[in-house]
Amino acid sequence: MGAHRRGALAAPVAPATDSGDPSLNPRPERPARDRYFDTLRAVALIRVVTYHTFGWAWAGMVFPSMGVMFALAGTLMAKSLERPALKVVRSRMRRLLPPFWFWGVFVVVAMLIHNWMPGWQIVYWIVPLGDPPGNAWAEQAWEILWYLRTYLWLVLLSPLLLRVFRLAPVVVLLLSLAPILVVHFLWEPPDNRFGSALTDLATFLFCWLLGFAHRDGVLRRLKPFAVAVLSLAAIAYGGWYAFTHQAETGSYDLDDIPLAQALWSAGYVTLLMYAKEYFRIDFAWLTRVRPLDRLVTVFNARAVTIYLWHEIALILAVPLIDQFWNVPAFEKYLPLESQWFMFGIGWILIAVFVLLCGWVEDVAGKKKPKLLPEAVLPRSACGRTATMGP
Repeated sequence: MGAHRRGALAAPVAPATDSGDPSLNPRPERPARDRYFDTLRAVALIRVVTYHTFGWAWAGMVFPSMGVMFALAGTLMAKSLERPALKVVRSRMRRLLPPFWFWGVFVVVAMLIHNWMPGWQIVYWIVPLGDPPGNAWAEQAWEILWYLRTYLWLVLLSPLLLRVFRLAPVVVLLLSLAPILVVHFLWEPPDNRFGSALTDLATFLFCWLLGFAHRDGVLRRLKPFAVAVLSLAAIAYGGWYAFTHQAETGSYDLDDIPLAQALWSAGYVTLLMYAKEYFRIDFAWLTRVRPLDRLVTVFNARAVTIYLWHEIALILAVPLIDQFWNVPAFEKYLPLESQWFMFGIGWILIAVFVLLCGWVEDVAGKKKPKLLPEAVLPRSACGRTATMGP
């Protein structure tokens, strides 16, 4: 995720035909959800916050969050493109941009107060097709916007990508790794917004198309042996490359080594997606653990809010903890120097931002604003499968 780098619902079940008798016309059921995918997204967001708190280089290898999020978003996009492409693209941008604008107002105003002088590039704060500019004072807040920029470009390219993918799904999926090989071995992109966007697109293109492959049923037709061998080979090479070509900082962090990130994510996420098809994983059991199920629901309905505001929460946690030192009891009994304590305070502040700002996602999705989203039905409750994205 930048220097610290590093996702919609199926159509509702149709109601019964109107008979004129209210007792025979039950209310339409809410859309079904695939709780396996919902859980993956929740874990991905937790891993992002954890990484940005502790800075563990190995976190991306344990769970490549951004690859997972792009794959899930690709699955959703392929399903959505059953409708007219222009309508789908407009819908995706409408769901993403208002929360971004709401968040951006606070960040931009804060930077202006801290002596930031914007140029014409401020237009990227309206539509982040390039990296929005900012000053060093707020870098920790705005550096995460690479994900929104990459997501928007993949959304815009998806109508064409899906057509090309369906010409020869397996071949195109494998060839989607070619761009990262080109930008790494044959041509070095310029050190500017264009180069950064191109590198990130190349890095996560495979994961996005992997979402197409899942939605179109391509994955379930593949042989387990071939999937396992190719996925493990990609993981092995990506891991080897990360450890033998460490970044300038001497770190093996995948976020600083695009080729390793692309291959590790490709192999890892392929196994996650294929396992769902091969073992028919649905996580329906989650509904029996109500608190956990509710938490997963909130994470998915407020994914954009959590992603945008989590860095600000971590930033604010530092001066807040500093004030705790002025209370003798806190100083004596609380682990104020522990990163884990900051992690906990950070999540409390994230919860506050979800309550205060999450309603913007409801407005963007043309829903009635709520403090917290309502519970949703799992796939097994409706007999249907749904995919979802950020």
